[in-house]
Amino acid sequence: MPTYDLIVIGAGPGGYVCAIRAAQLGLKVACVERRETLGGTCLNVGCIPSKALLHASHLLHETHENFEKMGLMGAKPKVDWEKMQGYKAETVGGNTKGIEFLFKKNKIDWLKGWASIEAPGKVKVGDTVHETKNIVIASGSEPASLKGVEVDNAAGIVVDSTGALSLPKIPKSMVVIGAGVIGLELGSVYARLGAEVTVVEYLDAITPGMDGEVQKQFQRILAKQGLKFVLGAAVQEVEVEKGKAEVKYKLRKDDSEHEIKAECVLVATGRRPYVTGLGLDKVGVALTDRGFVQIDKHWQTSVPGIYAIGDAVPGPMLAHKAEDEGMAVAEVIAGKHGHVNYDIIPGVIYTTPEVASVGLTEEAAKANDRKIKVGKFPFMGNARAKALFQAEGFVKMIADADTDRVLGCHIIGPNAGEMIHEVSVAMEFGASAQDIALTCHAHPTCSEAVREAALACGDGAIHA
Repeated sequence: MPTYDLIVIGAGPGGYVCAIRAAQLGLKVACVERRETLGGTCLNVGCIPSKALLHASHLLHETHENFEKMGLMGAKPKVDWEKMQGYKAETVGGNTKGIEFLFKKNKIDWLKGWASIEAPGKVKVGDTVHETKNIVIASGSEPASLKGVEVDNAAGIVVDSTGALSLPKIPKSMVVIGAGVIGLELGSVYARLGAEVTVVEYLDAITPGMDGEVQKQFQRILAKQGLKFVLGAAVQEVEVEKGKAEVKYKLRKDDSEHEIKAECVLVATGRRPYVTGLGLDKVGVALTDRGFVQIDKHWQTSVPGIYAIGDAVPGPMLAHKAEDEGMAVAEVIAGKHGHVNYDIIPGVIYTTPEVASVGLTEEAAKANDRKIKVGKFPFMGNARAKALFQAEGFVKMIADADTDRVLGCHIIGPNAGEMIHEVSVAMEFGASAQDIALTCHAHPTCSEAVREAALACGDGAIHA
């Protein structure tokens, strides 16, 4: 039986990246994964399949809404749901097989099955106990449940995010419970495919924690696309009868009771860490009150030699945050210095338009009594965005009032998820808004709007 330098539990973005980086640094590595494919939730039933459906449904929307405006005439395409599901599966398969290839290339052993930690340095998979010098918990997360709502993905009526990716048919009506990233992305998919979508959210605004101006503009744009919103609503229960669901909720402002009927209900009320069955209590790994694994600044748990990363630990549940932690903890275990800058982790919503942000919001800056200046530029002043029929959004840059250092940026518009990284790199190097403003940007590109927002932090944008 080989003794490993590291066993990683979970082969999602955090786990597989950690395993690969550790192997690159010369460690003997194994990774435990119970799925038949690698890649975790993200590649199998999360980020990747949802982006495939977002892309396909966006192209359908373009054919119906914008093709004739561009002189592209002809019959409008119809949806073959089975073929679209096949395209999604092909996309997933190509990515998961790629991770398997990388494991073989880096000589990482894939231990197939469920893992439990028997003791520090001992991981049981099936009937075999494997010895290792270090353990990294990268077990990810699962959809959070909602009191009074029973999810049955197989039935396809009340589903979570996993079930929503593979519905037996496109529903004529859908209620989405939760106006966060997952709910809005998948709600957007089905709205484009023809469903009447209503989003029910407990809070008084969509996308909690996002910049306030972006929230309002985002909701207006989605409403124009056909999504309906019921905000400040507490869902009481969901009843299923004769193949349909009825969502019962109370409005928080007056406690009045209401209901909505739909063919499908998507429960998108967030995710929770998945650590069931790992035996953490047996070995003394401490958890937080919310069920996350407690870690120190080096990602080590309360038990020496056992580390944790990704959705299993506190912080934003983002694949790229998990990847950064995976690389960093591999560096630490290999005796090097691992680092993650938690102040510069971008977030993206892959609707159309995309929404992206990094760093402080205006509200957070003011709450911390930071003196700031704000530069805004609308995509209406950007030639490329107008040609793409996506000129409704804007770029908003937050800079320190005294030093001009960039503190955050928020974009709602075309290619926002790509453009945000210019600002992320600038922030990583401590750049000022003027640094971005003085950098030549190619014309015509949507990225010019970022430069214009930086200019607006100074003497003013040119095209506004």
